[in-house]
Amino acid sequence: MSEVLGLDPSLTNFGWALFDPDGVGKARCPERGRFQTSSKDEFIVRYMTMRENLLALVKRLGVKRVGIEYPVFNDLWSEGMYGLYLYSCEALKLAQVDVVLFSPIQIKVHAREFLKRPRVAGKLWKMAKADMSEAAREETGGKGAWNHNEADAYWVARTGCRFWQLHDGIISRADLTPDEAKQFTMIHTFKRGKKAGKTDLRGILYREDERFFCWSQET
Repeated sequence: MSEVLGLDPSLTNFGWALFDPDGVGKARCPERGRFQTSSKDEFIVRYMTMRENLLALVKRLGVKRVGIEYPVFNDLWSEGMYGLYLYSCEALKLAQVDVVLFSPIQIKVHAREFLKRPRVAGKLWKMAKADMSEAAREETGGKGAWNHNEADAYWVARTGCRFWQLHDGIISRADLTPDEAKQFTMIHTFKRGKKAGKTDLRGILYREDERFFCWSQET
């Protein structure tokens, strides 16, 4: 499978990272970086700049598969982040690439499992910026410093690659980790209440045009 681009949108430091499933060590991430804008710039100019930077990056890299974090509402400046997310999706649709969406919490799950972080007082380890950077560094050979925006983007790319491999039949459901299976292929059957007996296809794999988009197939 070809390389997958991961994106961590931010108006200040928009992180991106390329994941190569065939790479070893540092070669697993052949390129990474950030787009930056200043808070002194007019707000619409910042959005437009990020959109154009992303469109240029996708064209330069020649990727056809992308993963992107979507904003969580009621979080820090969620309305502004949603605006950037929309501009980013516009750029990806214009570039005609396939896109899968992940929440920040979903991405942190995989980095936490990779680092084997322990529970604290019975609760899951809360992944901080330093943890995400450490996970990216260790996953790519354990050398060099990682900016946390680029580290988040790397884990988006890595997780996105696993999803697209499943989607394309390169790997099977038996190859998924428990966390991947829950996110990608979960099926919930209601046992109580008015919905008892009904099945809810919650996994991303069942939610085309909602949680993933095959824009490369559009003419």
